[in-house]
Amino acid sequence: MPEVTSPTTSPAPATTTADAAPAPGEYGVGARFTLLPLTDRFVEVITDALAVDRPAGLEVVTDDVSTFVRGTESDVVGYLTAVIARAGRTGVHTVAQVLLSRGCPGEVACEVADGVAFAPERLAPIPATGLRAAAHWSLYPLHDGPDGDHMSAIYAAIDDARERGTLTRSEHFATRLDGDLADVLTTIGDAWLTVGRSVRHVATHATISLNSPSNSSAAGDR
Repeated sequence: MPEVTSPTTSPAPATTTADAAPAPGEYGVGARFTLLPLTDRFVEVITDALAVDRPAGLEVVTDDVSTFVRGTESDVVGYLTAVIARAGRTGVHTVAQVLLSRGCPGEVACEVADGVAFAPERLAPIPATGLRAAAHWSLYPLHDGPDGDHMSAIYAAIDDARERGTLTRSEHFATRLDGDLADVLTTIGDAWLTVGRSVRHVATHATISLNSPSNSSAAGDR
């Protein structure tokens, strides 16, 4: 795949207090994703999708394995939605592997005090794409302290998906989501932020499928 890059800078270690949220780069906010169109035209589909308009200041770096994205949570998830939707509108069966991560320790040096975590309340609204997506989704609170109860956060995220109407069922090691691509990614992104308000380092992973000829979900499965 041709390399697509934008200028990179090394994020400074986070130096913040409980009442001053760090910038996305200081707090390790970003994503890594791989787009997999199942067609012999995959290079064309991938490069065209990656060329969608992006918000000012969003950092995007593509190599031969995956694409790294860094910016605000809303910009990152909005860009992912636009890229995957562009590929999906070709009608080709398309799969995207998406990893979102925020917080520390991990991507950045962790100088945020124990018990302090930052996250916006919600993602900015993402317009419906008109594309049906299915996803296997997992959520990982990675630093909740010695007395942390990370399963409570995961169960709350699943309950939220149920209320949104995107929850289909539990799967082995994952939760299945179905719905418009924008709704599926918003469910994933908002859960990432909700847990991030109490846990300093949170990652979430999803395998997202569009236009599958073997779709196994139906309304009756929910």
